Amino acid sequence: MTSHTSSTPAAVARSDSYYGRPVIKAPSWSARDIAGYFFLGGLAGAGSVLAAGAHLTGRTATATALKVSSLTAVGLSAAALVHDLGRPSRFPNMLRVFKPTSPMSMGSWLLSAYGPAAGAAALTAVTGRLPKAGAAATAAAALLGPVLATYTAVLAADTAVPAWHGAHRELPYLFGASATGAAAGMALVAGPVHENAPARYAAALAAVADGAALRAAERRLGTVAVTYREGRAGRLMRAARALTAAGTVGALLLGHRSRIAAAGAGLALLAGSACTRFGVFAAGIASAQDPAHTVGPQREAVERRTTRSQ
Repeated sequence: MTSHTSSTPAAVARSDSYYGRPVIKAPSWSARDIAGYFFLGGLAGAGSVLAAGAHLTGRTATATALKVSSLTAVGLSAAALVHDLGRPSRFPNMLRVFKPTSPMSMGSWLLSAYGPAAGAAALTAVTGRLPKAGAAATAAAALLGPVLATYTAVLAADTAVPAWHGAHRELPYLFGASATGAAAGMALVAGPVHENAPARYAAALAAVADGAALRAAERRLGTVAVTYREGRAGRLMRAARALTAAGTVGALLLGHRSRIAAAGAGLALLAGSACTRFGVFAAGIASAQDPAHTVGPQREAVERRTTRSQ
C-alpha cells in the first residue's frame, strides 16, 4: 500500500478523509419534495394556530382563510412526502409501527392526526355547519400545529448531516419562527385589512426570532456555518433575510392601510419562509458532501476535551 493511504495517526491528522471522499452519504431526498414538505408543513401548522386565534377573536374571514390554507398546505406537504417516498403505499406502511424515538414514525402519525382535524375545521368554517364540532377541530389543529411546524427540524437534526445535526438545538426554533412568518404572510394575503393586526405583529415577532435563531445556530456550528453563507444555500438565506425584512416592514407600515400593500407584504413573507427552508436543506447537503465539515467538528471536539483534561 502506498504511503498516502497509510492508516497511521499522522496520516489521519493530515487528510480530511480517505482520498478526499465524503465521510457520510448525503441524503437522497429531493430538494423540491422534502424542502417543500418542510415549508408546507410549517405553513399548515402555524396557520392553524393563527386560525384559532382569529376564530376566538371574531375575525371570521381570516380564520376561514387560514383554515382552508392550512388544509391545502398539509395536503400538498403529504403529497410531496409520498412523491419522495416513491410509492403511495409506503406512507400507510409507516403507520404499522409506533416508535416514539423515531422522528419519521412520529411525523407520520402526526400528519395522520392533524390532517383530519384541519379538514374538519376548514369544512365547518366554509359550510357554517356544526359550529361546536368546528370549534373543537380548530382547537385540535391548533394544539398539533406547533409540533407539525417544528418536527421536521428534529427529523433533519436526527441525521448525521453536520449543518443539521450540529444545530439540533436551534433548528426547531428557526423552523418555528419561519413557519410563523409564513402563516402571518398567508393571513395578510387572504384576510381583510381590518382583521390583519395580529398577523402584522406576528410577522414582526417571527422576523426577530428567525434572525436570532439563525445567528445562534451559526455560532454553535462554528466552521460548518459557512455552508449557510456560501453557494446555493447562501443565496437562498440572503434572499430569505431580504424578503422577510421587506415583508415585515411593509406589513407594519402599510399593511393596515392598503389591501394591495398587505398582500404584497404577505407574499414576501411567504417567499422568505420558503427560501429559509430550501436554504437550510441546501446547507445540509453541502455540509454532507464536504468531508471537512464532518471531520473538522470532530477534531475540534477532541481538542476541547483534551484541553479541559489537562
